[in-house]
Amino acid sequence: MRKTTEMFMGLRSLFRLYDKMLKRVCTEHDLTVIEADIISFLQNNPGKDTAADIVELRGLSKGAVSKAVECLIQKSLLERIPDTEDRRKIHLKIMPGAGPVTESINEVKEEFVGTILAGFTKEELEMQSQFLDRLFENTKRAIER
Repeated sequence: MRKTTEMFMGLRSLFRLYDKMLKRVCTEHDLTVIEADIISFLQNNPGKDTAADIVELRGLSKGAVSKAVECLIQKSLLERIPDTEDRRKIHLKIMPGAGPVTESINEVKEEFVGTILAGFTKEELEMQSQFLDRLFENTKRAIER
């Protein structure tokens, strides 16, 4: 049981480190962490571009996402695009003016990955990738049962 606890604590630490690093972007561009997180999510997940996608895949509350999206639209960093086939669905698109924000987010992500993967060999990284692929597949199968 101790290993499970350590795994969850380690995962939480990863998220805390990323959030801490992301706060630099927030300070630099006058954003909240959730606003920066939404821009980061949209930038890195093409095709997953609705508020519902963000809520589901990032585990954020609907209210928090809705408020942050509205703020980002007011700051001209996001725009809403109605779905052409389903009028109930609204897509979110990063505006060109968000370029400096997305560049800063990319820099933070590179630094984050470099920090957490420091000292690993190419072979270890390949093994880790295979491990995670199998872990996620096992998880997906268990959820679908």
